[in-house]
Amino acid sequence: MDIAKRFHQNPLLKPSDLQPGIEGMEITCFLNPGVFRFDGKIWLLLRVAERPVQKQGVISFPVYNKERKIEVLSFDENDPKLDASDPRVIGYAGQNYLTTMSYLRLVSSEDGIHFKEEPDYPPIFGQGALEAFGIEDCRVATTADGYYLTFTEVSSVAVGVGLIHTRDWKNYTRHGMIFPPHNKDCALFEETINGKYLALHRPSSPELGGNYIWLAESPDRLHWGNHRCIATTRPDSWDCARVGAGAAPIRTEEGWLEIYHGADYQNRYCLGALLLDLNDPSKVIARSKAPIMEPIAPYEQTGFFGNVVFTNGHLVEGDTVTIYYGASDEVICGAKLSIEEILRSLKS
Repeated sequence: MDIAKRFHQNPLLKPSDLQPGIEGMEITCFLNPGVFRFDGKIWLLLRVAERPVQKQGVISFPVYNKERKIEVLSFDENDPKLDASDPRVIGYAGQNYLTTMSYLRLVSSEDGIHFKEEPDYPPIFGQGALEAFGIEDCRVATTADGYYLTFTEVSSVAVGVGLIHTRDWKNYTRHGMIFPPHNKDCALFEETINGKYLALHRPSSPELGGNYIWLAESPDRLHWGNHRCIATTRPDSWDCARVGAGAAPIRTEEGWLEIYHGADYQNRYCLGALLLDLNDPSKVIARSKAPIMEPIAPYEQTGFFGNVVFTNGHLVEGDTVTIYYGASDEVICGAKLSIEEILRSLKS
């Protein structure tokens, strides 16, 4: 049951539209932008993934070294210790690396369709040992005291959630890792509830539990506690393998509406919805039985990693939610959904 109205201009952005931001690299793909309004425009905070231009017979990929400089590692593709079966991850001698390095890059638009870079707003790169493999999939919470960026920090030791605050998109305060490994898919509520800041996040527990959506609360957005699991994977469903939050929950008269992603064991990513109680979002009122958006367009089915629609950024105006999403882990697209239609789908 796909109820999304895709932009006929899709894809809106593809790797050839921008120049690489790292010297000696090529852009492999765009993924999963954060979305916000600023200075009268619509902005995307793209996840840009880059890697060295590949040479025949050699697998090369970038990492930050101990001197915080980008270093390129190269291996013979026939090396028996090399596992390059996944386009996203390289395994070598028991150690995993990412095939690309991701950072965050700003583009703006007057109409929400045609985007361009703004030279006065520089990219955001990873810093330090916990971001040695880059930073990914940023959500942007627009609040009364500025913009809060939650994103995935990736390194050889783990994956966790980082936090950055800005008011002007030129000066940034980095708060380090706020949710420890293994954790990602963190979406902040854009207002307090009962005097508390709230966040959806996704810890992973491979032995007991799984990749589930949790709710946490905080007095200051830095220290989090009272963690509660609110949505698990469902056997024999479109979201049987993993689930994760999208962008900030949307306040409606019927509850907090959260558009989330789910994947099955074939790594097919779709979008669904959760409806949470307004006063106690740990209470789930309703949940999509079928996806509200599936990878059915050609650009969603074929790409760097096909059969994927994944969003962590949207804009709300009246009944309309405009989502910007990554398709096939390669290009950026747009679509509109009706809040009322999503709520009706939950009731059915």
